[in-house]
Amino acid sequence: MSIVITGNPGVGKHTITKKISQKLNFPIIDINTLAKESEVIEKQENTNDVDTTKLANIVKKIELNEKIIVGHLAPYVIEKNQVKLVIILRRNPYQLETVYKERNYSEEKIKENIGSEILGVITHDTMEKFEEKAFQIDVSEKNIEQVVEKVLQVISKKENNEQVDWLDLVTKNNDLEKFFTH
Repeated sequence: MSIVITGNPGVGKHTITKKISQKLNFPIIDINTLAKESEVIEKQENTNDVDTTKLANIVKKIELNEKIIVGHLAPYVIEKNQVKLVIILRRNPYQLETVYKERNYSEEKIKENIGSEILGVITHDTMEKFEEKAFQIDVSEKNIEQVVEKVLQVISKKENNEQVDWLDLVTKNNDLEKFFTH
């Protein structure tokens, strides 16, 4: 079995992946590290752009069985037939805002990443590509152990897919303008 853990920056992908890796004794393939080592990152003004086509070609050549693949680029560089299960970690945008400020993200980067989480960009792309193999887990209000347990339940097919809708929450809080204006 191969497992992908994806989601927006700040949702806890790497922390959870390390714990799951220890429990299952699966090695980790970090897509970000792979991109850096493969030199498919192009530095722009304030961002690093990854050539996902080149990275996807590199990933195609890697044996992914009995491994955990982690990274927000997963839906863009991994083929459906390469994996058995994809976990999308989701986090409340208000919590993400705190995480991003602690990471000293620029206001533009904060809005971009929170907007992506609210609209479910990575979630949509992952669900569309991996279909029945993809599962969402809301990590908000959960500690690391609780998230690990949820992931293990999904892996063992004892847990169903969660539906996460941050757009509804942000709309109810009348905060669309806060996260979507420049």
